[in-house]
Amino acid sequence: MTATAYQYVDLPDASVVTTRALLTVRENITDTVTARAMMCIHGGAGFGKTLAVNTCLRGLQPAEDVRKITFRARPTARAVRYELFTALDLAGQPPRHPSEFDRLLKTALAERPRTLLVDEAQWLNGEAFEYFRYLWDEPATQLAIIFVGGEGCHTVLRREPMLSSRIFIWQHFTRLTPAEVLEVIPLFHPIWADADTADIAFADQHAAHGNFRNWARLTAHARLALARTDRPRVDREVLRWAFSRLGTCA
Repeated sequence: MTATAYQYVDLPDASVVTTRALLTVRENITDTVTARAMMCIHGGAGFGKTLAVNTCLRGLQPAEDVRKITFRARPTARAVRYELFTALDLAGQPPRHPSEFDRLLKTALAERPRTLLVDEAQWLNGEAFEYFRYLWDEPATQLAIIFVGGEGCHTVLRREPMLSSRIFIWQHFTRLTPAEVLEVIPLFHPIWADADTADIAFADQHAAHGNFRNWARLTAHARLALARTDRPRVDREVLRWAFSRLGTCA
């Protein structure tokens, strides 16, 4: 994800801010990849998990071969096989029989070290998680696996002792605290750089609630308001107009 599409919003001039959570992700991912282990990053929607992970994984490339898989529905082991086939850019047609498919994937994953980023992992059920464990347990494969998902991801993983006992690192993403908001948001986008700290706190209390995705949406609307009114900086009137578009009152 780039600054022009920050947290699923078209937001020019936005910056990826080095928060404490992002620094921790960088350290945890580096250690997980070095150990060829598995980790789980989980937390509420919009807290910046995927952005932080993508940013850190880009820092490992091209030395590390990173393949991303995203699920939007509850996949079976069969669906996981097909997603891996596509993510690994394997030639030919997918095998019809599961045993043949498994041999193909194991052979491909043994060719060189790889990191699999499994995003939206809250959609995985026990069967799908178990299939990833099955591939990771194969002695010849050289896999690091990073599961990123909502709280449901953590819940399902914890119910699978064979897999959860193999998770090298768990990291829980939470909302920005009010103190972190005042530290981070002025660095996030230029419109907040010279905003009054009381107005930033007001915006967080009434609309953003420490959620980075909310901050991105609020910033997009506030930016439009400044452009249309030719105001030099964000103020309460601008914020209330933005709140009205977000369905928030203050």
